[in-house]
Amino acid sequence: MQNKAKAIKQKSRPDYLILGVFGTLLIFGLFTVGTTSFTLSLGQYNNTWSIFLHQVLMVGIGVGLGIVAYKMPLKILKKIAPALFFLNLILVFLVLIPGIGIETKGAHRWLNLHLPGLSFQPSEFLKISFILYLSAWLSWEKKSKKELKQGIPLIPFLVVMGILFTGLILQRDLTTLAIICAVGSLLYFASKAPFWHYIVIAFLGGVGFLAFAKLEPYRWNRVISMLNPHLDPLGKGYQLKQATIAIGSGKIFGVGNEFSFGLSRQKFGFLPESITDSIFAIVGEELGFLGVIFLISLFLFLCYRGLKLAKNKGQNFEGFLALGITCWITLQSLANIGGITGILPLGGIPLPFFSYGGSHIMAELIGVGLLLNVSKK
Repeated sequence: MQNKAKAIKQKSRPDYLILGVFGTLLIFGLFTVGTTSFTLSLGQYNNTWSIFLHQVLMVGIGVGLGIVAYKMPLKILKKIAPALFFLNLILVFLVLIPGIGIETKGAHRWLNLHLPGLSFQPSEFLKISFILYLSAWLSWEKKSKKELKQGIPLIPFLVVMGILFTGLILQRDLTTLAIICAVGSLLYFASKAPFWHYIVIAFLGGVGFLAFAKLEPYRWNRVISMLNPHLDPLGKGYQLKQATIAIGSGKIFGVGNEFSFGLSRQKFGFLPESITDSIFAIVGEELGFLGVIFLISLFLFLCYRGLKLAKNKGQNFEGFLALGITCWITLQSLANIGGITGILPLGGIPLPFFSYGGSHIMAELIGVGLLLNVSKK
């Protein structure tokens, strides 16, 4: 009996390698926010620690939510996934209502919580609720071989994606939309759907993103800045130019002493969004090429373990959930790093576990809890 109980206990343990990588990324990110934010925090709040302590608070709340996600039975999550997704969709559209939503730099992405210094960004939680919903939908059992050959119905999938497209475009959040659409398409491709479905989705997605990128001049300017940042170095290409200077200054071991935190010069007002979108450039400046390689290796190892877990779970709710969370974290990190290094257009998307902000870090830690929940069985 004791041996049987011990075996059951061992089977319920999470993947400690995944947990270790997440923990390393989280601590690494907190250190980076702390060393980068003190000048900005002093200027805005007359206290060098305000921004860092706020981030610690958000991480603490996120860890609590992640523990809840880890403990919650996956069967219950599968049942309530549609309700969570549609509730999240309502919140996404609520931000467009004056007085309820907050407008920042022309974008409507936050709900006003009427609390000092606190706001809520529903689109960040939409990533995880959409993955839950799609995982539950794709894992429904077919009733006949004919239905299995037909694959997952394409029209309902496109209708849901169309609703997401509308909500996020009205928020002027094309990058978040790109991440969600990419993850949704990858999950759909992983299901037993006919090949022609993939062609339709790829065509509609490509045409849609190109059209919306051309509709707003600032979106197309980001593409132009990526191709030629020297074209307008004090305007459209300024952030990318300063990010390049920061990363290049780090050389092999970082500015100043080898692997030293806190010696960045670009964070003193030169690099825009240094604690949010551009924080990867600060890592490159302070820790150099080797520090950047270490950070990228953590994300790649996490991707490997997550994909391996998804493969082992197969085409069920757990497998799709593991695949969706892994693709989300990986694609978002690549989108941020690619934008800051000039490989991709700048998109204003946070680096997972690093960038300052409450909503995205809480959503990511919920994703961590769910991934560990899948791995413990």
